[in-house]
Amino acid sequence: LDIVKKAGLIVKKEKKEGFYDRFRNRIIFPIFNVNMHVIGFGGRVLADNLPKYLNSPETPIYNKSSSLYGLHRARQKCRETETVYIVEGYFDLLALHQNGFQNSVATLGTSITPDHVHILRNIIGKDGRVVLVFDSDDAGMKAALRSLGIFMNAEVDASIMLLPSGHDPDSYLFEFGCESFSTIAKNAKSLISFLIDALIEKYGLTVEGKIRVIS
Repeated sequence: LDIVKKAGLIVKKEKKEGFYDRFRNRIIFPIFNVNMHVIGFGGRVLADNLPKYLNSPETPIYNKSSSLYGLHRARQKCRETETVYIVEGYFDLLALHQNGFQNSVATLGTSITPDHVHILRNIIGKDGRVVLVFDSDDAGMKAALRSLGIFMNAEVDASIMLLPSGHDPDSYLFEFGCESFSTIAKNAKSLISFLIDALIEKYGLTVEGKIRVIS
C-alpha cells in the first residue's frame, strides 16, 4: 500500500480508515519516460465531473516540469525532422500521431518550462524548429504568451500556430484533415510576429498604443 500511495494511485481518506482510488471512473493514459518506463498516469472522466483531467501528483520519479507526454514515441521522428509540435492534451496528441504527425508531444497539465525546452532542443538540435499548437480561445492565447520568454531565452526557433475559432487540434484534424493542418503549420507566426500582432490588437496603433507595444 505504501508504494501504491507513493505512486499517487491511491489517496488516504480524511475522516475514515483506508484509501480511495485517485483515478476511479476515468480512462487512464500511462505516462512514459524516454526509457519506456511508466512514471505516472493521467485520467479523463467519462461523464461531466470535474476536474475533467487528473494527473498523478509529483513523485520521486515523476516531475511534470521535465516530463512530456508521448516523447518516448516521438523522439526519433523529432530528431529526423528537426521539428516538434507541442500540444496541450492527451487527445490532441493522439490525433496528431494518428494523422501522421509523429513528431508531437504534449505538456502534462502545466505550462511549457525551461526544462521542457532544454530537453527538446537536445533532440531537434540548435537549428531545429518548435511549433506550438494552441486552441484559439483565451486560455490558448495566454498559454502562448506565457511561453514566449522561455523560448527566446533558450534561443530556440519557435512558431505559434493558432487554430480557427472553436477548434482544438483533435477536432480540427478530424474535420479538415492533415493537409489543411500542415498548411496552417507552415504559416505559423514566429514568436516576435505573434507577440507584436497580439499587442497591437490589445493596445491599438495610437501614439499611446505604440508606446505600450514597444514597452
